[in-house]
Amino acid sequence: MTVGQKIVYYRELIGLKQTELAEKVGITKQLLWKYETGRITNIPLKRLQLIADVLHVAPSVLTGWSDEQAEPSIAETYVTFPILSETAAGYTTFAEHEDYDSGDIDIPLSWLKGRPKSDYFVIKVHGDSMYPLYHDGDLVLVLKQSTFNYSGQVGVVIFDDNMGTLKKVEYVYGEDWMRLVSINPSYPPVMIRDEKLEHCRVLGIAKMVIREVH
Repeated sequence: MTVGQKIVYYRELIGLKQTELAEKVGITKQLLWKYETGRITNIPLKRLQLIADVLHVAPSVLTGWSDEQAEPSIAETYVTFPILSETAAGYTTFAEHEDYDSGDIDIPLSWLKGRPKSDYFVIKVHGDSMYPLYHDGDLVLVLKQSTFNYSGQVGVVIFDDNMGTLKKVEYVYGEDWMRLVSINPSYPPVMIRDEKLEHCRVLGIAKMVIREVH
């Protein structure tokens, strides 16, 4: 791969648009396009360093100058996600606007399984309805998806238009109902059926739990 092709690869891997990378580096989109397409191959070293920093890789990964780092160390490469604070593992109001009061978290790039950053979001669990699999304060990496792969999968669901929850979801294909099930038996399941399904939608499926151990 050329330097330009590597820039495109890592830019798309973390979900950055050409315009966004250009703005972060302080160059025009047209100049970045020339770098990526190979119209310009002599990229100034300082600028290459800036591009590499934004892409979370070493400059040698882009240039291939060092055999020791011909490929990135995925375990040391991270992407930053804002933590969505209002989705709860219980029945609380879900804020769909960009309310990220819980801060940010750095996620290893390898956890994205080759998908762009834009395919995921991170939520913070509140409450104990999904205990013991999900604890209060856990962070969950969620893959954006509008359907579940199978009955009993855990994911984030919006119901009644503005109520959000992380739950195990049970259903039978072809039937007009969906059951939101807590893992903690103290919480009864919630049945959603018939016309209420029109006000219900799937936001994504849980892929990874991030827990701070004290």
